[in-house]
Amino acid sequence: PFDLDGFARAASTMTYVGGTVPKLDTVVRDVPHGSAFIDSEAQLSAFRTRFRKVEAVSLDPERSRDLIDRLSKEL
Repeated sequence: PFDLDGFARAASTMTYVGGTVPKLDTVVRDVPHGSAFIDSEAQLSAFRTRFRKVEAVSLDPERSRDLIDRLSKEL
């Protein structure tokens, strides 16, 4: 949804790669000079929090499809 507040720093892409061993988690961010790989625990903690917030308000696949369909008809 475009009317949600609180995601001012979510303008660039973030790929969170995680698994069963959290110490091996990595965040990949696209930055002007290429890709940045982030794996320090302090930074990962901040990205985990950000990812959970985004995930909590994200549309499910059906509602996302409906939104895209509605927007495409408005163009």
